[in-house]
Amino acid sequence: MNIVLFDGLCNLCNNTVSFLIKYDKKNNLHFAAQQTNAGVKIMNQHLVKQDSRSVIFIKDASVYYKSDAIIEIAKLLSGWPRIAILAVIFPKFLRNWVYNLVAQNRYKIFGKQTICAVPSKVNEHKFIS
Repeated sequence: MNIVLFDGLCNLCNNTVSFLIKYDKKNNLHFAAQQTNAGVKIMNQHLVKQDSRSVIFIKDASVYYKSDAIIEIAKLLSGWPRIAILAVIFPKFLRNWVYNLVAQNRYKIFGKQTICAVPSKVNEHKFIS
């Protein structure tokens, strides 16, 4: 199972999950907010460090963080969002610098929720509970 762990309080992260669901035509991705019981359980099972400033992607028992996670997720998408794979041409330190810049300012720019968003009935099968 391919699992995307995200910050469930972050508006940017929640919108990104909606975007990923739209372009995950083969239903390869499953989601869990890092703040939920399911998210914590998954992180403990895979010995993942808790870091709500990073998207975490678990694929075939490998754990990917930050820009590496985005690239690996993009490989499973359909359509134009696969272009994110091209980020691999940039050095990792540069990709992660940009990632960290956005992550550090995401609440200021995009806002924050007080509780994790609840998935719609249409998409609830994509979320691990």
